[in-house]
Amino acid sequence: MSHDYHTTPTGRIAYRQQAGEGMGVMFCGGYRSSMESTKAVALADWCASQNIPFTAFDYFAHGASDGEFRDFTIGAAIAATLEIIDHIAPEPLLIVGSSMGGWVGLQAALQRPMQVKAFVGIAAAPDFTERLMMKQFPPAMRVQLENEGVIYLQDFDDNEYPVTMHFITEARQHLLLDYPIPLSIPTHLLQGQLDAEVPWETALLIAEKMTGDEVAITLIKDGDHRLNRPQDLQLLLQTVACLRN
Repeated sequence: MSHDYHTTPTGRIAYRQQAGEGMGVMFCGGYRSSMESTKAVALADWCASQNIPFTAFDYFAHGASDGEFRDFTIGAAIAATLEIIDHIAPEPLLIVGSSMGGWVGLQAALQRPMQVKAFVGIAAAPDFTERLMMKQFPPAMRVQLENEGVIYLQDFDDNEYPVTMHFITEARQHLLLDYPIPLSIPTHLLQGQLDAEVPWETALLIAEKMTGDEVAITLIKDGDHRLNRPQDLQLLLQTVACLRN
């Protein structure tokens, strides 16, 4: 997938933008994912076929963007998203946020209410650093993280990557689920009930915390975290189409 670069004081953000008419769609990917993901490509192809503006990008230290992953933070992801909204993406926007991108996308909606008009979450994972990582790490791992400042985990493909204490502590500035989320935009949360990464109850908590009434949840009984099977992608596209109408 070809891409361009948006230059910021902290480095270049790789992005892809497609022209179209009406409300644009912007994809916010997951932790250690990129705009080459199955869901991003499916959205790009569908938007092109429907003449819908589409934007995808890579956070700092992800994909083709600049940066070292050891230095990545949730704040950096939010900053990159706001840079794309402010300088690249057409408005108004429907944000599709996958996993960590759900957290980032909700923060972007809060901080850019004039641009972000709708939201679709795919296994959205706000606050995962506290509610999933820190709560699930064994005591010895938490001690190592606090004493040494870094631990190493493995991703879906058995690739090792660092998690720093700075990543955890910086994320605490952006937590959402301990308080009401003052958003009233049309929202649809897609969540697999066989998700081994993000408990399906997370979608219920997000809906409970959002102050608006236009929040729908679709639970996919046999769906996993990635939700990238053909039937999952078709559901995603149908959901985006409905929210744009």
